[in-house]
Amino acid sequence: MTKPDRIMACLEVGKLLTSTHILDDILELIMQKASQLIEAQNWSLLLRDPKTGELTFTIVKGENKEMLEGVRLKPGDSIALHVSETGIPEIMSNVKDDKRFNVNIDKITGFITESIVCVPLNVQGKTLGVIEVINVNDLESFKERDLPILTILADYAAIAIENSQYITRIKKMNITDEYTGLFNARYLHQVLEQLIIQADKSKTSISVVFVDIDNFKTVVDSCGHLSGTHLLKEIGETISSCLAEKDILVKYGGDEYVMILPDTDRQAAVSRLENVLQSIRSSTYLSSEGPPVKVTASFGVAIYPEDAGTKKDILIAADNSMYKVKNSSKNGIGMLR
Repeated sequence: MTKPDRIMACLEVGKLLTSTHILDDILELIMQKASQLIEAQNWSLLLRDPKTGELTFTIVKGENKEMLEGVRLKPGDSIALHVSETGIPEIMSNVKDDKRFNVNIDKITGFITESIVCVPLNVQGKTLGVIEVINVNDLESFKERDLPILTILADYAAIAIENSQYITRIKKMNITDEYTGLFNARYLHQVLEQLIIQADKSKTSISVVFVDIDNFKTVVDSCGHLSGTHLLKEIGETISSCLAEKDILVKYGGDEYVMILPDTDRQAAVSRLENVLQSIRSSTYLSSEGPPVKVTASFGVAIYPEDAGTKKDILIAADNSMYKVKNSSKNGIGMLR
């Protein structure tokens, strides 16, 4: 690739970076340009898991690429992991001389690694992954001619990944409650609409449940508003522990929650709610903040489409069911029928 071609490659990636936030498209173009720029046997982009430190082969170009995509490297496993931990690039002409070299990757792909170029994806003092190039044809020419451009492409990749992470966090903040970490009312209305469409197609039921904490104001008056917020978070954790993976728990407002139980009829919903109710009754809250607190809750159930045929009406029906219990015995489960 000529010098003008290398410059154009950077310009193309830079242009895409400012015109889209679709991470896969940007990273794919970066690796496409890297494979065109550098004569080698294999080109890979690996992303780092910030929690575990593992690297995952995310985009692979070259021989036997389908064997590498999705493979994970554990910390201490390879030269690429060392680069992701230090944030310092490595150029090795003979990997057999380095004890960090991971022979298992060659066993997976079937080719023999002789040299490795590994450039970190650094941004804001963090390393988000690496670009790894295997068996460069001419390492000396690469160092002088191609390494600066590969470093620029790595910087572009890091910026794209960081932008994507920011967008993901913003989207999450938009649909979650800041105090409990649960979904918020905005998300409830979005997802319930979608679930109703799915239920209509599959001819299944959705159970919608309103939950109100009994005598919550009394707890707040005695413990304070901050403890009240912690209590709501702990109760949310109790409820979540009783739900199935497909169920959705929403912090609705004040001391209310809403549960959406997809593909769940009345009998199954009541059975699940009895478990939740018993779990709340038997739990002790705010143990780390002073005298422990015991609470109960009132539940109201409505079934779509049996009890109501629209999103608005099913929410109203569940709320009315909850208030039937709230205004009588409390600490129980109410329903329209």
